Amino acid sequence: MTRAGHKITLPKEQLTQGLALALLLLLMGLAIAGPSGLLAWGENEQLLGKHQARIAKLTEERDALRNRVRLLDPAHADPDLVGEQLRRNFNVVHPDEVVLILEPEGE
Repeated sequence: MTRAGHKITLPKEQLTQGLALALLLLLMGLAIAGPSGLLAWGENEQLLGKHQARIAKLTEERDALRNRVRLLDPAHADPDLVGEQLRRNFNVVHPDEVVLILEPEGE
């Protein structure tokens, strides 16, 4: 030790301490600005919300299609839906019927 109380270090020890400090700074940088760091946390939350909304919408569409398939089951088909499909696909109407074509909502 010197008179001021400082320890004299060898160059090898200084190099080791410098590398350890650099590694520690790198790890801190990754913890803050890395792909799973603090700055990316808000963006990940926003993406999660968007994906959950898309999943809810697709689930609703899937359930509607599943119900339509169930109603068109050949073993016990819904007569109204079968009549609707026949009229739409084969362009068939009775002479005393009036056809009203409604646009789907939201389009």
